[in-house]
Amino acid sequence: MAYAIDFGTSNTVIARWNAATKQPETVKLAGLSQQIIHNPPLIPSLAYIEDAQTEKILVGQTVRDRGLDGGSNPRFFRGFKRGIGTKIQGFLPELDGKVISFEQVGNWYLSNVIQQLQQENQTEIESLILTVPVDSFESYRQWLSQTCKNWSIEQVRMLDEPTAAALGYDAIAADILLVMDFGGGTVDFSLVKLNSDNRKTKTQGFLLKLGDKFLGNSSGQKTKIARVLAKAGANLGGTDLDHWIADYFVDTLPQSSLATRLAERLKIQLSSQSAATEVYFNDQTFDSYELSLDQAGFKQILDDHNFFAQLDELMTQVLQQGRRNGIEVGDIDGVLLVGGTCQIPVVQAWVGQYFESNKIRCDRPFEAIAQGALQISQGIEVKDFLYHSYGIRYWNRRQNVHSWYPLIPSGQAYPMTTPIELTLGASLENQPSIELILGELGTSTGATEVYFEGDRLLTRSLDREQFAVQTLNAQAPSIAKLTPLGYPGSDRIKVQFWIDDQRFLRITVEDLLTQQTLLANQIVTQLS
Repeated sequence: MAYAIDFGTSNTVIARWNAATKQPETVKLAGLSQQIIHNPPLIPSLAYIEDAQTEKILVGQTVRDRGLDGGSNPRFFRGFKRGIGTKIQGFLPELDGKVISFEQVGNWYLSNVIQQLQQENQTEIESLILTVPVDSFESYRQWLSQTCKNWSIEQVRMLDEPTAAALGYDAIAADILLVMDFGGGTVDFSLVKLNSDNRKTKTQGFLLKLGDKFLGNSSGQKTKIARVLAKAGANLGGTDLDHWIADYFVDTLPQSSLATRLAERLKIQLSSQSAATEVYFNDQTFDSYELSLDQAGFKQILDDHNFFAQLDELMTQVLQQGRRNGIEVGDIDGVLLVGGTCQIPVVQAWVGQYFESNKIRCDRPFEAIAQGALQISQGIEVKDFLYHSYGIRYWNRRQNVHSWYPLIPSGQAYPMTTPIELTLGASLENQPSIELILGELGTSTGATEVYFEGDRLLTRSLDREQFAVQTLNAQAPSIAKLTPLGYPGSDRIKVQFWIDDQRFLRITVEDLLTQQTLLANQIVTQLS
């Protein structure tokens, strides 16, 4: 049976394909899923570590039901997805003699969800699709790839969240869709073109794990293709809004996980009413707190943190990319809103400044991603491109610092038919090898980074001239052993870079002096 998991910063959604109805359905897990009447069965992305050594962990709604999500207990984790794969400075607790990382918490969380899913449904998970944010770096995707190897699942694939949402909104009659995913940790915009093709499917998402069989479309029927035309994303989400609201009331209620939880409740209330109030009574100190906020005050908080300015910048990026592909604003048939933040009236009003109301849909904010991801198990092909650019590090003599030179641009389709060539020489006498640091370059305009303020995981905007960079081969930078030894003044090696059909970055290195091939078709990393 095919399943899909939308692992979110705030909530996680599981969907499966119902072979009888030939439709996706959202899965409810006892104890883990919320019991909210008007919402689908969401699983809160919460974790509480009871014993790190034995890996005894509570996840989902169980954490809230037991009252373990208040206070500042280091065993309680929320928003940990934002810290996975990021270079951040902050407090990481040592529990039961074991240093805890966000990657480890994420691993435990997903593994517990998978384990209960298999136990409750008593059926083998043959195919699993995992969704990922547009702006995620390789380190996050590599972590996800390693995590899924621990599961006894035949096939695991990965798909961008906005692309999945386009498939999950039942908008098959539309041609060009703009998906706006306002998640708990990220905002992702994606322009997707849906059409049909008579060819059989060859690529269905990014394949992470494959057993002895492939559960694809082999019937030869007409295949629906989701072609990604443009995408933009940022580390900006509903969790940031919670922190901003909590900061607004800091004189009334000091910063804590309790303050953040009450702020989140205010935000949720303001999604459906003009004003909200939360009252809390501490039965130990006998202190009481009352927090009140209306729509005007909420909008002012968002304005003070440049929330809409950052959204405008993302919209500009994705529309400019669309124009380069011949798509104007008027050509967009539908705008699909996803994520809890899209239910906030001031956010919907912001979207309404760009598009006519009859094109905007917000009726499936929570389920569209997971249910849409299931479509690639039913014969829908996804054609995508690289969101980030990739480059090499060099010494900038003018500024006396290391800088990055973009080598493979963002937007590059794959597989590449023509490799990119680079010629390098030795810089020292008797140089034994040549090293090359490769990096993944985030957007230089409106880029954000994740950081700690106390025990809170937050984001901040980078300067326009800065790149958010993650190195790909820092542990093994040497690409050429030089025999005989190198010397300055002449070209010594030629390096060819290209991307294959499985999104592997590969290199071939030739020694120009000896005419020998030092590396042939070597895999460096998998690209996003």
